[in-house]
Amino acid sequence: MLLHPPVAPWAVRTDDGLETTLLYQGAPLSDVQARVLLDNEEHWITLVADGHEGRWSRYRAVLPWCQTGPSTRYCFRVYENGRPRWLGADGEHRHTPAEAAHFRATRTPVLPDWAYRQVAYQIFPDRYARSEHAPGVRHDTYYGSWPMPVQQLDWHAPSDPGLGQSSFHGGDLPGIRARLDHLQSLGVTTLYLTPVFASGSNHRYDTEDYHRVDPALGGDAALVDLSAALKARGMRLVLDAVLNHTSANHPWFNRWGIHPGIGAWQSQDSPWAGWYARNAQGEPVYWKGHSSLPVLDYAHPAVADAMITGLDSVLRRWLRPPVAIDGWRLDAIHMLGEGAGAKRNAHWLQRIRDVVKAERPDALVIGEHFWEATPWLQGDQEDAAMNYWGFTQPLWQWLAEHDLAGRPAPLDTRDFARWLDRARAALPHDIACGMWNLIDSHDTVRLFTLLGSDEAAVRCALTLQFCYPGVPCLYYGDEIGLEGGPDPDNRRCFPWDPAQWRHGVLDHVRQLAALRHSRPELQQGACQTLASGDDWIALARYNVEAATLLVLNRGAQTSVWVPLDRLPRGVDEWRSVFGHMLEGDKTGVQLRLGPMDAAVFCS
Repeated sequence: MLLHPPVAPWAVRTDDGLETTLLYQGAPLSDVQARVLLDNEEHWITLVADGHEGRWSRYRAVLPWCQTGPSTRYCFRVYENGRPRWLGADGEHRHTPAEAAHFRATRTPVLPDWAYRQVAYQIFPDRYARSEHAPGVRHDTYYGSWPMPVQQLDWHAPSDPGLGQSSFHGGDLPGIRARLDHLQSLGVTTLYLTPVFASGSNHRYDTEDYHRVDPALGGDAALVDLSAALKARGMRLVLDAVLNHTSANHPWFNRWGIHPGIGAWQSQDSPWAGWYARNAQGEPVYWKGHSSLPVLDYAHPAVADAMITGLDSVLRRWLRPPVAIDGWRLDAIHMLGEGAGAKRNAHWLQRIRDVVKAERPDALVIGEHFWEATPWLQGDQEDAAMNYWGFTQPLWQWLAEHDLAGRPAPLDTRDFARWLDRARAALPHDIACGMWNLIDSHDTVRLFTLLGSDEAAVRCALTLQFCYPGVPCLYYGDEIGLEGGPDPDNRRCFPWDPAQWRHGVLDHVRQLAALRHSRPELQQGACQTLASGDDWIALARYNVEAATLLVLNRGAQTSVWVPLDRLPRGVDEWRSVFGHMLEGDKTGVQLRLGPMDAAVFCS
């Protein structure tokens, strides 16, 4: 067996290169090399024998850093009985691995150090908590694709799907501040708020003023107060940046003519006429065809100045005191660009990164991509992304047999394991550990509903979420088993009556968060698939000092054997987190799992 854990002491950054260790179980090898891609050309580095770690032979070399790209890519080749064997980041190969499966390492850390220690919590502000003196909306009409009446509802009243964007329940920022005790009791350390800036809709992704917090949420003063309260508790705040489109009712566009001045929709003589993308016929381009969301054109210097690069840009302003947020989540950022599409998207992501890091070097840049985000996650653009493709999608298909669009999509365990391995392999390890892992969000149905309100099944999903590489990101209500179908039902108000909570799920989340906060290997450790069966999978997270073993079973009661001699370090004794029993030795363990069960053991 060949193994290269991409963490210290088996992968260590130095000024000269990456000090790399390859581990091997078998007879001594005489020809061990690393294939390193430098300036788009392969180079071969010989690894030399360097003693043993238990039953593993150790081979080492320093791999030089690539000088022309954000990361250095490499794999390994050994000869055994005259035949080559290859090791890529996704496992062994019989031939040269595709470059997508090469290990990747960045010369310097990409994410701020604090990012790995977080448990994030996504809040849709209108639906989370309402303060005693919540201001409520002050407009009667929502100007989106067409004028719609505004509906103000009681907290537990269902939203009218026909008025989904213009129905308000009155949640506000002081309401969130009043519930920080609940969030801290969960182990939450970072709040991510969907848009809070002035808008006519409840979701506020159609922004009308980027420099003003919506008065219905309490205005600027409420955000300053919330940020200060979070900092006093050692918690972080991430806001949603909607940079690729505005509202049709933004004064720059002024579709409905309710603002003074001439907007881009009204005349080509408008000072903002060139700010919006247009098609060959000169008509405005709308985000995914939604006429409420005209697309900004970053080929116009004033757009870039206002949103990104200017000294008083939207990105810079909210990173500064008195709010001083800790990072931005970039909405649908892969679609931002010049003209009517995403032309020069990578250039603008690099500029976003440069601006954010110049303003606050320790701020976080998180991208939203509903599908694969690999090109944006190589060290020169985003710190990490909402991990729909590398976590949520495979989890849904394996556990609920549906994809994110709600279509039947069963996935067998072997393909589930392969999907997870390949998704991790495509990223530098420290970026993989910074990805935000969700089981659902405001853009999906609730997983609890999709699983038929099966508490055991959702506990399995949560266990993987907290133990897998990446930052667990709860969507408000996940911790109490909140249900919800398609939008707007997936955005139900949080029920603050504890009698409506599923306390078994709540206790499980608290236990998992405490576990993650106490185990460094769950924050930045290596991840290795040890074994799998028809309906179960065993994973290990480890560093040089500690290990955690995770075994998930989606099927009927079963007994499984997990080989431990695949790990680079031995474990003398395991502690069960949820009370499961195991028998065996350092070579492997036997354990019994109940139906839809998750077992966790810590060294």
